[in-house]
Amino acid sequence: MEASANIEVETRGKRSIGWQWPLVALVVVFLAVAVNSKIGFILSDPYSLSFRHQGSHKNEKLKVPPEEIRKLRNSPPSSYSVKFESFTTMMDLVKDGYYESRPYTVGEFNWTLLIYPRGGDKDYTYTSYVSLYARIDDSNIIDSQVVYAEIKFFVYNYIHKAYYYYQDETGSEQFLPTAWFTAPWVSYGYISEGGECVFGIDVFVAPPFNKWENFSYDENISNPIFNWNITYVSTIHIDPYTSEPFSSGGRNWVLKVYPNGYGIGTGNSLSLYLLSESNGNDYVRAKLRVLNQYSSNHVEKQVEGWSNVAENGWGFDKFISLSDLEDRTKIFVVNDLLKVEVTIMAFSKTNSI
Repeated sequence: MEASANIEVETRGKRSIGWQWPLVALVVVFLAVAVNSKIGFILSDPYSLSFRHQGSHKNEKLKVPPEEIRKLRNSPPSSYSVKFESFTTMMDLVKDGYYESRPYTVGEFNWTLLIYPRGGDKDYTYTSYVSLYARIDDSNIIDSQVVYAEIKFFVYNYIHKAYYYYQDETGSEQFLPTAWFTAPWVSYGYISEGGECVFGIDVFVAPPFNKWENFSYDENISNPIFNWNITYVSTIHIDPYTSEPFSSGGRNWVLKVYPNGYGIGTGNSLSLYLLSESNGNDYVRAKLRVLNQYSSNHVEKQVEGWSNVAENGWGFDKFISLSDLEDRTKIFVVNDLLKVEVTIMAFSKTNSI
């Protein structure tokens, strides 16, 4: 795209500074405003929308299914409304031009509503239709900033006492026939008995996109093994008993034991858990061991999955029975020393960006 200080919109040969969108009674339109580029929007055949970059030969066409919705709505427009005490007087005053509303603020931007009583495109055959447009003031939009908005146009119907709207996937340059606004009010209801007319607009501006996260799964862990020597294990009366923090894979962890058991292991087992200091709901794969101090006959169990309990992380209520710990022939405890080990094999990371 070419850099530009202004935003130009082309609608079948008509250009204006800012954004302008023609619609039939109401259409939902999503805007993307980029100050550093010129983008033209061309409404061609009834069910296609062309995007053209000025100064470029690229032309992409987005096909959409033919879909048209006509409804009545009781609630008034939420952004802005314009009431004409006499539609015909306004039409006489603007002649072939347009009426532009006072600025109104939505999403920290100033907008105006443009109403062409005799149509907004003089190069085509829509001069017998009322056209509506939305214009954004781009003076407070910084370079490279993008504005996304959903826009709806309304007209009040005095017969149904509701706001009529027309919604189409691509919109139309024909809002409603001008004759419907100049005929006696009982004919169509878009003017009151006294000649009044009300148009409206809804503008919903999406906030800048800046909240997202990045998920990854790391299987190449630095410093994966941590050994914890628990001294005087028979005299520990603290439940739980927690190791000093250690670093593995760039994250801090701790081991936690319940010497007298936790949950279903209370009174019959030693409970052992691995905890991440990130306190996140991460996916972890690791091996926990209670080491046999004279052979390789260790008690080893693997954990893999999401954190099951926020307080205890990953582990087992019944890791090793108290009877096995107390059995001197199995040599898990020597001189009141118990050795515990963990190998962290992989874990997920979720970072805010």
